Amino acid sequence: MNRRLFGRTGLLLAAFGLSGQARAAQEAVRHRIALQISVNDPALMNLALTNIANIAAHYAERGEAVAVDLTAFGPGYAMVRADTSPVKARITALTQRYPFVTISACQNARRAIADGEGKAAADIPQIAQARDVPAGVVHLSELQEQGWSYLRP
Repeated sequence: MNRRLFGRTGLLLAAFGLSGQARAAQEAVRHRIALQISVNDPALMNLALTNIANIAAHYAERGEAVAVDLTAFGPGYAMVRADTSPVKARITALTQRYPFVTISACQNARRAIADGEGKAAADIPQIAQARDVPAGVVHLSELQEQGWSYLRP
C-alpha cells in the first residue's frame, strides 16, 4: 500500500471531500480513532500519547491502516502550546514516526488563553505539528458523525 495515501494530506482531503482519490483513501482506512485532551495534566497527556503509540503498534502488527486524531481543547490546549507543553518532544517523535497521527488544536481555547493573558491569539505559540480547528468539541463531534471511534484517556 502507498504510505502517502494514509498521510495527513490524504486524510485531510478525504475529511473535507475534496477529491475522489482522497475519499478512496479515507474509505481504505478501516480504523479511525479520535482522542481528546481537555485537561492540563501531563500524566493524562502522556497517557493519550501512549494510547496512540499502542494503537499504532497494534494495527501495524496486523498490517491494517489506521488514522488517529488527537484534539486538544479547553485547558488541554496546554499540550499543544509550544512555549509550555510538557510533552512537546514526545509529540514531535510520535508524529514523525506515525504520519497518520493528526494533532488538532482548538482555536477557541487558544483565543481564551490569549484573552486571559492579555495577548492576541497569534502571540500564543502553537507546536508545528498541530493543525487548527475552530472548535475542538465540534471537531470531535463531526469525526464521530463520520464514524470515528472516540476515546477519552
